[in-house]
Amino acid sequence: MILANKIRLYPTEVQEQKLWQSVGTARFIYNWVIARQEENYKNGGKFIPDKDLRKEITQLKKTDLQWLSKVSNNVAKQAVKDACDSYKRFFKGLADKPRFKSRKKSKPSFYNDNCKLKVKDNAVNIEKVGWGNIKPYSIPLGVKYSNPRISFDGKYWYISIGIERELANVELTNESIGIDVGVKDLAICSNGMIFKNINKTKEVKRLKKVLKRKQRKVSRKYEMNKIKKGGENCCQFKKTKNIIKFEKQIRLLHRKLANIRSNHIHQATNKIVKAKPSRVVMETLNIKGMMKNGHLSKAISEQCLYDFKIKMKYKCEFYGIEFVEADKWFPSSKMCSCCGVIKKDLKLKDRVYQCSCGLKIDRDFNASINLSRYKLAQCHLKDKC
Repeated sequence: MILANKIRLYPTEVQEQKLWQSVGTARFIYNWVIARQEENYKNGGKFIPDKDLRKEITQLKKTDLQWLSKVSNNVAKQAVKDACDSYKRFFKGLADKPRFKSRKKSKPSFYNDNCKLKVKDNAVNIEKVGWGNIKPYSIPLGVKYSNPRISFDGKYWYISIGIERELANVELTNESIGIDVGVKDLAICSNGMIFKNINKTKEVKRLKKVLKRKQRKVSRKYEMNKIKKGGENCCQFKKTKNIIKFEKQIRLLHRKLANIRSNHIHQATNKIVKAKPSRVVMETLNIKGMMKNGHLSKAISEQCLYDFKIKMKYKCEFYGIEFVEADKWFPSSKMCSCCGVIKKDLKLKDRVYQCSCGLKIDRDFNASINLSRYKLAQCHLKDKC
């Protein structure tokens, strides 16, 4: 199994400039490919394969895009492949239509060829950048590296490398754990484990208040430095040193909040996996549909439910645990975990499940128990029909 190692880089000022050049090149080529595909489609043409686009870029390097030779050829090559792959995923219905990458909003990252990646005890060689310092022995030597990517998270530079790992040999129990994820709590397990919503803690609430205050300050600064041009509605915003300073603070606050949430999900998934169940069952999450709810969309996005599912899935694979996704229409919340009766009139506001058989139980805990018995419940429903 290939697992990614994310290691912090310690570049010099000159190296950092070269890293930003590579990031800008990757974004420019990605946007160029999307523009080229859109233009070709409007003119009645078919999808252009990535090999043809790479040939076009090679010709453009000799005339209009001579500055591309300052960065590694593999940066542009992989950006073309990434853009074409995103279109292929869109055609298969696996993703949305590819959009242009914004300089402000997109994640700064680029690819480094794994064949040309050289690693020492305390340094790593990046194409056209040079030897960058890393912590000693943070990258294993003498192994095959896959898909190396260099990225910037708003504060530090990182290199992530895929390394082949042997699956963990763990003795598993016969337990089947059902996991019900939600907004009130991150996850409720059928074995009694409850993982609270990290966004309701004092520290996260404090950071969100600080973030809101900083965003208001920046908004006021922009209004103060507004320059009117031409008509009444035409205006230009001047970016002062104060605005740049506040925007950096906002970026770091977003980074801190993201790290807190990611760490909480890692801790929760690790605890579930270390219980050594033979099977983990989760409901199929329609995140896109859930985000359409105007009242809960922000709370759902802050819970990072898709991230929880991805982390749970790869950790189960690593420990040899069977990961099952229950059917989208499986009535885990509406079914009684005691007698199996389906309560069709159950509403979202009903947080306690009460059944005619006398069972009174928390709604989410009831759903997790039903998920843990997913296959048995399916057989029971078929017999009834």
